[in-house]
Amino acid sequence: MKLEVVGKMRLTCLFLLASMLLFVGCDSSRSQDKSSGDIGPTPTEQVKAKLLKQIARKYENPQAHYELGQLYQSEGLWVEAEYEYNTTLRFAPAHRPAQAALVKMLLTSGDTTKSQLTADMYRNQTSSSAEESLKLALAFQKESLDEYALRCYQKALSL
Repeated sequence: MKLEVVGKMRLTCLFLLASMLLFVGCDSSRSQDKSSGDIGPTPTEQVKAKLLKQIARKYENPQAHYELGQLYQSEGLWVEAEYEYNTTLRFAPAHRPAQAALVKMLLTSGDTTKSQLTADMYRNQTSSSAEESLKLALAFQKESLDEYALRCYQKALSL
């Protein structure tokens, strides 16, 4: 049963990769034009294609999903970023950078209530471990979520 689910996820990922490559390849503004000097895909598109290939090879790769989520977030693609962060957390529930990035993405997209609830949930998950509270604090700090980081640092110190 589990192999069947993994097989379906890989097939879905391959379909997404093929669709993405087809979409990027069909964009007339990106076509190679020797007179304009356009040589091909942008560095962001290249990184995105590389990450999609990694995911197609091993869908269970949390780091690739996290990095793809960051790319989507930087492009303002909130739904796609949230999906990738949640996928990261399904495969690595204690991936603190993905937790902090998800909170930041929710806040940036305007969903402050969900952002606050999500941050509280992650802080509660780490409330019994000074080391995990510190890891979450560092992740929040990296995302410039100083208020959340301060609370985690205080919790780590009290533990």
